[in-house]
Amino acid sequence: MKVSCLQENLAKGLSIVSRAVASRSTLPVLGNILIATDQSRLRLSATNLELAITCWIGAKIEEEGSTTLPAKTLTDIVSTLPPGPVEMNLNVRMQSLNVRGGTFNNDVKCIDAQEFPIIPQADMAHSINLNVADLREMIEHVVFAAATDDARPILTGILVKVDGGTVTFAATDGFRLSVRTAHLSSPASQPVSAIIPARALAELGRVAGEQEEAALMTLPPGRGQVIFHLKDVELVSQLIEGTFPDYEHIVPRSYSTRTVMSTEAFRKACRAADIFARENAHTARFKITPGGELQPGLVEITAQAAETGSNETRVDATIEGEGLEISFNVKYLVEALNVMNTDNVALETAASTSPGVVRPVGRDDYLYVVMPMRSGK
Repeated sequence: MKVSCLQENLAKGLSIVSRAVASRSTLPVLGNILIATDQSRLRLSATNLELAITCWIGAKIEEEGSTTLPAKTLTDIVSTLPPGPVEMNLNVRMQSLNVRGGTFNNDVKCIDAQEFPIIPQADMAHSINLNVADLREMIEHVVFAAATDDARPILTGILVKVDGGTVTFAATDGFRLSVRTAHLSSPASQPVSAIIPARALAELGRVAGEQEEAALMTLPPGRGQVIFHLKDVELVSQLIEGTFPDYEHIVPRSYSTRTVMSTEAFRKACRAADIFARENAHTARFKITPGGELQPGLVEITAQAAETGSNETRVDATIEGEGLEISFNVKYLVEALNVMNTDNVALETAASTSPGVVRPVGRDDYLYVVMPMRSGK
């Protein structure tokens, strides 16, 4: 293999695929990145056997070939090279890759490409076309609500449902639920339902950050995998097997109090409360008081900590219904408010022991359910 490419393209490609490199593995080759010539381009791939990311970059190919190199070593070397052409020449007999750029000359030990796992190719004929801006936002709106521990593996995934012209992403860790829907540009030929690891979708959101073209999603039958294809990037993830909770039954059907507040004011108040609440399982108390004819409604958010002190913040609100006192994990509210970009949000509540629902005012494609907490008060 003898190829040359631009340092900036190689560095960007390595940053994309390196997140799929296995951090700890009994197979040394999983700590490596595959470099291979592919139809006048250079293909970079990495996998930890659960997630695989492939990226293609422009290159001048003089001799075809492939090899694998330690991910950290290669990334560090390329980051030290000056902008401009990088030449790579593989010595097959010695399994060593010469990487040259400017006045820098490096020889890196390789592992034969034949030892690298085969990354499945996608048949994109039956793929689902996703608007990449919608995809990025959907991931951002739900990924933080998935569980991060493996006590219930199913909850570390995000349910992705496609039915007709609608796609839905849902995530829950058992204490809160985040649901986001979007419309497809062309309806799917048949319903699809899959549970995709939240980590894989987080990486997809990162990779799709600068993309503008549509993303294609396909679920090859019987393989237990999902494949996302973007311009110059492909991501393959194992699916999580099992049954996702029936989240639609978790969403309250009615409310007795609807509280509309400035998103920014509510976010700042919750963040201030969490400074104290984090010592007390992030518990903050919300006292909702409807206004009169001449004064607005009021939400008082209070948090206490034995060692730190206490906090009380008041937020003006338009309140329909009865007054109420309820406690929530305020950190969960902050995480949801951080991704809501409307001017106002609505908090819908029924009782101090019932879940609260947060919705961005003016949008019907997102909702966030948070369970109440017992207050020490």
